[in-house]
Amino acid sequence: MAYSHHHSQKFGRYNRIFAIGVLLNGIFVIAELGFGILFHSLALMADAGHNFIDILSLILAWGANLLAQKDTTKRHTYGYGKTTVLASLLSAILLLAVIGGISWEAISRLFNPRPIYGKIIIVVAAIGVVINTATALLFLKDQKHDLNIRGAFLHMSADAAVSLGVVISGIVILEFGWFWIDSVTSLIIAGVIFISTWELLKESLNYIIDAVPSQINLDGIEDFLLSLEKVERIHDLHVWPLSTSQVALTVHIVVNDKKIDNDFLFSIQNELQKRFGIGHATIQVETRLSENRCKLDNGKM
Repeated sequence: MAYSHHHSQKFGRYNRIFAIGVLLNGIFVIAELGFGILFHSLALMADAGHNFIDILSLILAWGANLLAQKDTTKRHTYGYGKTTVLASLLSAILLLAVIGGISWEAISRLFNPRPIYGKIIIVVAAIGVVINTATALLFLKDQKHDLNIRGAFLHMSADAAVSLGVVISGIVILEFGWFWIDSVTSLIIAGVIFISTWELLKESLNYIIDAVPSQINLDGIEDFLLSLEKVERIHDLHVWPLSTSQVALTVHIVVNDKKIDNDFLFSIQNELQKRFGIGHATIQVETRLSENRCKLDNGKM
């Protein structure tokens, strides 16, 4: 199965984007760790560790993106696109771990508030907001259509939100001395991140078990196929994800014609691509004009 030119272009573009994201965030983590050591700030060093986990998630998504470009083999006839699903699942698990860490620390500090903010921490966090937001925006375009890209987007968005929370809390603490605001802000941010992460986790698990992707209208596909002039009925319809960005379909269609029309098949595949975003459709044509001996025809569709 060869990937389309469009998908090759998209994969190539994201290779560059992943490289930029890893480079920018790598520089920031090194700088954050350096400032933490220089100013004896455990908060900065801890945040550097958290950001390093997100760099690992970017590398994970990048690796899956690279594997998805590999050619098919006799053993892996669909290629390696499913690795992007594994990457999105692991990204969701990593995000949940990060959320747990943020929440644990926030609750701990809510009951034992301590002065942790200085101007240098606010400045470094503000730089983090800029870098993480810029990186997240690189993944914005396709994150609604590709779970692997969405995982990278959520990690960077989460980092930007956490850094913004540090900036806002730091300013409030310096101005009013309300140390509890740090915990409250962190818990709110953790809650917002959790909502998006939970959806990513559920969809990734669905992709793992080959469920119909949420953006695919299965009823619409059935209605389209049954509306075709030659089609009497259909059976054994299956739709599943080949990767986080490619969808496959197989179906048996029963027609009132004696011959197989290749132009008819091409038109169906073309419409499935245009209307439903299904780029890999395999269609078996059967005729009602002779005995239908298909073992998969249960007569229910």
